[in-house]
Amino acid sequence: MADRTYRASSRAVAAALLSLAAVLGANPAFAQANKSAAPAAPAAQLKLDTVTAHRGDIQQTVEASGKLQLRKWADIYPQIGGQVKDVLVSIGDTVKADQALLEITPTQQPAKVESNRAQMARLQAELTDQRAQLEFAQLQFKRQTQLKAQNATREEAFESARMNASSASARVDSITAQIHELEATLKIDEEARQKTMVRSSIAGTVVSLAARPGQMLSTAQAAAPLLRIADLSEMTVAARVAEDDVTRLRTGMAASFTTPGYPGKRWSGKLRQVIPIPADGTGEQGKQAFYIVLFEVKNPDHELMSGMSAQVQFVVAQARDALLLPANCLGTPDEDGLYKLKVVDAAQRVSARKVKLGLRNAQQVQILSGLAEGDKVLVGPVPDVLAMPAAADAGTTPAVASGS
Repeated sequence: MADRTYRASSRAVAAALLSLAAVLGANPAFAQANKSAAPAAPAAQLKLDTVTAHRGDIQQTVEASGKLQLRKWADIYPQIGGQVKDVLVSIGDTVKADQALLEITPTQQPAKVESNRAQMARLQAELTDQRAQLEFAQLQFKRQTQLKAQNATREEAFESARMNASSASARVDSITAQIHELEATLKIDEEARQKTMVRSSIAGTVVSLAARPGQMLSTAQAAAPLLRIADLSEMTVAARVAEDDVTRLRTGMAASFTTPGYPGKRWSGKLRQVIPIPADGTGEQGKQAFYIVLFEVKNPDHELMSGMSAQVQFVVAQARDALLLPANCLGTPDEDGLYKLKVVDAAQRVSARKVKLGLRNAQQVQILSGLAEGDKVLVGPVPDVLAMPAAADAGTTPAVASGS
């Protein structure tokens, strides 16, 4: 009995729902609202990924790693043997050209220098005396010559006067030679005395110092320099460039680099030289060869230091105000070297274009022909919905939304 009652109630509820649906369906307002709420066609919701051709600058570069080096420096060695008496500078000091750096007490005894000077004074006195004797002897010889012409003197007196004049002249020459020899010795002594004060050959900064007071020095043995003075206002960048890229480099081309110590800052210069032999340890036994490429950079504030690492870029080619696209939107070229792209026009229709490329790097490519500024290029394949036969039969291409 209960089961029959339940089935009767269910049939009544179903009939009531059908009646309600018929009434609402006949209501125009409800039908219109229901139509507006219906989901849009899939094509209307489709959004394409596109990129826009735009104007900008592009550079084609060669990348390399490198190190900063000193551009100009001078190593200071001892010129005489002796003991370091005093060191007048410290590492980091700025010095001028010919500035005193350290003083050396020479091994040669000062008494020897004084003895040479005393000997010079004695020889000069002897020379003065001997010149007076020579003058007297020459007068005597001149008188005897006149008397002989008058047959008023003996032959022995004439010959004696001549010998005395010659002997006096020879003694003058001998003393003069001794003086010249001693002058050379005194000059060497004076030069040695001047070398006791070691001076800077260039203006710059003391970047290394190996001398200390009391240190014994010898010029007979090779040793490390006492000091190194460097001009830090200009640095050299030594970049290691692979053999595949070094042939693209030319003297005078633009170069720039960054260094980890100064994030976001870039220094620039011009390529000076390519060392034409492989860097040490490269190019042997099948290894790839690397070549050292040098350029200079101004360093007025002494921010850059020797040994800093550098990420270097050499600008092989560049173009200003070029038409550009991202490099990752390209496929492979055809036999003519052209690339096929899919372009979305103003009517939101997709068409194929062939473009010719110019410069390219890892991020961008230059478009020489086939596109105009503002053209939108489809990234990836055309969705199947855009190639539906129904749309083609109707003579229209479904409208799509595009984004760049």
